[in-house]
Amino acid sequence: MTHVLKVSGADLDDIAFSLRLAEVLVHEMRAGERPLLVHGGGKEITELLKVLNIPSQFIEGLRVTDAATRDVALMVLAGLANKRMVAHVLNAGGVAIGLSGVDGRLLQVRPIDAALGFVGKPCAVNTALLEGFLAQRIVPVINPMSIGEQAAGDGEIYNVNADHAAGAIAAALDAELLTFVTNVPGVLDAEKNLLPRLSAAETEALIASEVITAGMIPKVRTCLEALQAGVRRVRITNLEGLRAGGGTIFN
Repeated sequence: MTHVLKVSGADLDDIAFSLRLAEVLVHEMRAGERPLLVHGGGKEITELLKVLNIPSQFIEGLRVTDAATRDVALMVLAGLANKRMVAHVLNAGGVAIGLSGVDGRLLQVRPIDAALGFVGKPCAVNTALLEGFLAQRIVPVINPMSIGEQAAGDGEIYNVNADHAAGAIAAALDAELLTFVTNVPGVLDAEKNLLPRLSAAETEALIASEVITAGMIPKVRTCLEALQAGVRRVRITNLEGLRAGGGTIFN
């Protein structure tokens, strides 16, 4: 089973969380599955921007990225955050390789909006590159910094939302499952019981009735967007649910 996992940079800042996640990835690979990890790193990007006296600005949740901000994001995501997670997988007994969307034109993107600067959305995925690593039982650890669309002659490097990158990769690989690993067990009903499955219509109804609120709204909407992009099944869960096969499945 091809399993794409997405984790936020904020969660990876927790060393205990990162170590446990690495153990899960190695366990899945040894069990014959094909895990890939896509990660963010927004918190560390913001912290480094502050040190460099570069202001942070967001439009609808996306970071406005001028050339200086783009270079800082590249340093954090393709450098510190990525190699730290690769090292955790290696230390857990697995084999991993750190990649950005730039490497091997793994992710080609188109700019979203001039107001956002160097922010892109994936339009092509080099699945052959990923399949090669997976065939060798190597865990790809992917950060979402990506390159402009080759057909458009765009050689710029772009900042990409990690959720968008994970959804594009899962769809292109025809992955059986895309899991958003977070710090909650999944979506809860009004009585705080875990909902094991949700359709798009059921999800929207829970948002309208304010059962799904606050930070869970963007999480579930991201899951629905991934389904629309062609991903077969999408899940929200925490590390415990990841190990036990729990969480909330969207299909």
